[in-house]
Amino acid sequence: MGKIISVANQKGGVGKTTTTVNLAASLSLADQRVLVLDFDPQGNASSALGASVQGDEETPTTYQVLMGEVTAAAAIRKTEIDHLDIIPANTHLTGAEIELVGAFAREAKLKNALAEIKDKYDYIFIDCPPTLGLLTVNALNASQSVLVPLQAEFFALEGISQLMTTVKLVRENLNSALEIEGVVLTMVNPTIKLTREIEGEVRNHFGEKVFKTHIPRNIKLSECTSFGKPIVLYDVNSKGCIAYLDLAREFMARNRRPEQDLKGNTSNEQANVEHPQL
Repeated sequence: MGKIISVANQKGGVGKTTTTVNLAASLSLADQRVLVLDFDPQGNASSALGASVQGDEETPTTYQVLMGEVTAAAAIRKTEIDHLDIIPANTHLTGAEIELVGAFAREAKLKNALAEIKDKYDYIFIDCPPTLGLLTVNALNASQSVLVPLQAEFFALEGISQLMTTVKLVRENLNSALEIEGVVLTMVNPTIKLTREIEGEVRNHFGEKVFKTHIPRNIKLSECTSFGKPIVLYDVNSKGCIAYLDLAREFMARNRRPEQDLKGNTSNEQANVEHPQL
């Protein structure tokens, strides 16, 4: 049975979509069957995987899936990387929160839609919008766990409190099995003293839930999204790529998946991703 994971943080600009896309791509290189479900009306995850549907009225999106107009299976699209698929999103998804207000079992729409496909994948990552509205509640209700990218900045812990409150409410009222998958520190600059202090506070607060691997500030991670490629296809030797490959290994170990070498297939434009130790 596949594991559904919401990637969520109500604060924008913390590396949420970057983490969704690049962790998913890294896992797919280990022959894990992975689906990214873009649940953000901005459609950034779709763009980052070369599957933008902004302005496209023909291609099925998460909006049609959520509203029951098409099946989840009908909305799946392939990406450049083997074993990695996506259900794209566009601005039509913005109207879903309003349209679902009076709907029966509105918080379970996504859960029901994913039921038919969840066993086809090892992991399904839901890239949540940077809000805590009905879309995010649908995602959390459909998920076994929530992964939290957390920027290493002064107000990081204050900003995450609302999300933890929402997770608690979802557990109490909708999905008692929802767990915290972990916290990923992003945009880390270890040369700055304040950043190191904040990282220490986060690890003290969340303990073992914080992944040992942190994601550094890296210009290549910003560049690759504008080219519609995950970092493993854009610059395999960058610090950002190395970090996400390490995160994928740690993620697989936590989920008791068999350890595998994360190697790409150069004949399919996928680089060999073996890398030197940091």
